[in-house]
Amino acid sequence: MNGVNGRAGALPQHLQALEAMLFVAEGPAELAELARGLDLSIAVVRGLLDQLDTTLVGRGIQLQRHGARAQLVTAPEAGAAIERFLGGRNEQRLSHAALETLAIVAYKQPISRPQIEAIRGVDCARALATLRARELVEEIGRADGPGRPLLFGTTMRFLEHFGLQHPGDLPPLPASLPAEPEAGP
Repeated sequence: MNGVNGRAGALPQHLQALEAMLFVAEGPAELAELARGLDLSIAVVRGLLDQLDTTLVGRGIQLQRHGARAQLVTAPEAGAAIERFLGGRNEQRLSHAALETLAIVAYKQPISRPQIEAIRGVDCARALATLRARELVEEIGRADGPGRPLLFGTTMRFLEHFGLQHPGDLPPLPASLPAEPEAGP
């Protein structure tokens, strides 16, 4: 028998504690907080997260990572069963404008509102407000250019909503998309 407490196949102590911490966290946990809780370096915690991610393959939960944050979420494959269990969701769908804006943010992040509007060709204030209210995008900084516009990026909620583990899981864009407008002077 191997493992913690004599159980066969049990997780090593730190990996087990990390999984438990992510389970009880109310939302995405900062890697620094996890490291502090485990009394380990952030680099070691990153390695433990890699191990945890591997152990969760094919199970009902998965690990999501975005920047310096991580959380446990239900696997997309379990979505239909979860919806039935919870009685269905009464969530409103996103408008076409909001979906376009979200796609631009997801693929071009970090991106400013003027850059989004240059790509879409229309004002995106309302779409951005909707996406922020639904916690799908967030302010992640300011650009260095004139006026220092806000920069937007996707959130952990975005990853959860679309069943992604990290932003790099987005499918590649088709090669047949029109070229982006040139940046102004």
